[in-house]
Amino acid sequence: MYSDLTGKYCLVTGASSGIGREIALGLAKLGARVSMVGRDPLRGRAALEYVCKGSGNRSVELMLADLSSQGQIKALVNTFKLTNGGLHLLVNNAGIIIDKRQLSVDGIEMTFAVNYIAYFMLTNLLLDLLKHSAPARVVNLTSAIHRTVRLDFDNLQGEKKFNRDRVYAQSKLADIIFTNELARRLEGTGVTANSVCPGAVSSNLWTTSSKAIATFFRLLMKGPAQGAVLPLYVAASGDTAGATGQYFQTGQHLKWAKVKTGGSICKPSAQACDIETAKKLWQVSESLTGIACSI
Repeated sequence: MYSDLTGKYCLVTGASSGIGREIALGLAKLGARVSMVGRDPLRGRAALEYVCKGSGNRSVELMLADLSSQGQIKALVNTFKLTNGGLHLLVNNAGIIIDKRQLSVDGIEMTFAVNYIAYFMLTNLLLDLLKHSAPARVVNLTSAIHRTVRLDFDNLQGEKKFNRDRVYAQSKLADIIFTNELARRLEGTGVTANSVCPGAVSSNLWTTSSKAIATFFRLLMKGPAQGAVLPLYVAASGDTAGATGQYFQTGQHLKWAKVKTGGSICKPSAQACDIETAKKLWQVSESLTGIACSI
């Protein structure tokens, strides 16, 4: 089911805990050279030890970066390119959800900065390496909660009205729109791009919520190891090697087209598939990052 990734270069963001750490472990078990990106040095080192010990693979490294900072994203990319000979898999997994509106160092609403802008920026800055390493894959983690909103360009960052759940849902919708547009632009390059909803997973994403809410979600959600199953399948299975511009989703009470692992390919919301919305979001993203994409 899974491909042998020996010697393949993989980069996973949000790898200090939760699904990201489990994805890194799964890739390391398949023999990959894994770069784990995290913000906190202590949690990062603990995760690195966890992955090395659990996989028996010593070709794993920790890279520290705060992905809310565009300067740190650029520094991360520069360091990665200097120390790694290629990039066969990029997993954009890092994410946050916060109760009150905060701005990043670049003046962007924090949820949008980490959950979407970092995906857009990191992917585009690494595209030359991905193309050079083709066949290669980009896997963006998203959420079924995207179905509850439409992308509001007049309130994209909660400028007019901030609602935690709506801002989070918009960032996840933006991830799918971006992924679909990326897949269209990368057609024929040997680089694929897909988005994945891992289902409701207990993780550090909920630590900013009240203790009662966090406890409630942890009791109902599946663990990170379970949550990593579908992302790993999309990232490393031979079955999904040719898939691009697809939305994979898993979870209870959801209808999907079955694939071999019980994972799913299904249709996201209508706006997630709208080409004009994708073009507009891409232009806004270029403006917010200063990146003029050549693809």
